[in-house]
Amino acid sequence: MRAVDKAYETVRSGILAGRFAPQSRLTEQDVAASAGVSRTPVREALRRLHAEGLVEFTPHQGAVVTLWSVADADEIFDLRAVLESHGAARAAAHATPAQIAELARLAEEQCAEAGRRGASQRERIAALDCRFHRCLQAAAASPRLARALASLLDAPLLMKALVDYGAEDLARGAAHHVELVQALAARDPQWAAAVMRAHILAAKGTLRR
Repeated sequence: MRAVDKAYETVRSGILAGRFAPQSRLTEQDVAASAGVSRTPVREALRRLHAEGLVEFTPHQGAVVTLWSVADADEIFDLRAVLESHGAARAAAHATPAQIAELARLAEEQCAEAGRRGASQRERIAALDCRFHRCLQAAAASPRLARALASLLDAPLLMKALVDYGAEDLARGAAHHVELVQALAARDPQWAAAVMRAHILAAKGTLRR
């Protein structure tokens, strides 16, 4: 792995896992030490993360982890509703049987998790949800769509402080994934797009509570 990629993955995974909190400062020296690289590739890695919206550059502080607002989250959900519904429609036409089977497995596992209770339940569901959406994106077979969604698909992990999903929300989200798999198996693009749009907008609705 190139040094810049190593630095990039170190910071990105730290942000997504919550090890680097919003508005915390990211010094080149600290990142270089954590990633085991020199400071030069760290600069490029931070620029890449800035382009993805995960890092901001502020006067007198340098690079800091982006703090998401409700307005930011609102726009992210709107963008995902458009792009991912398009992706779901494409996936209904292009998904392979193996991809549909994998999506079905993830949906079933998420449904099982939604029925459980525990301290790490939401973290497990968030991880499964992310894997489902990334698998669906791959099934859409569109490199352009993949580039457009690259940073948006990480948004749920970054908005944990803004969106409070209750048991009913988690169960509904899992049920949407099951129905999406049914739409893909039926090779029905309109059905798949409609379910995905409802799925994203239902998640957006939690911001209004």
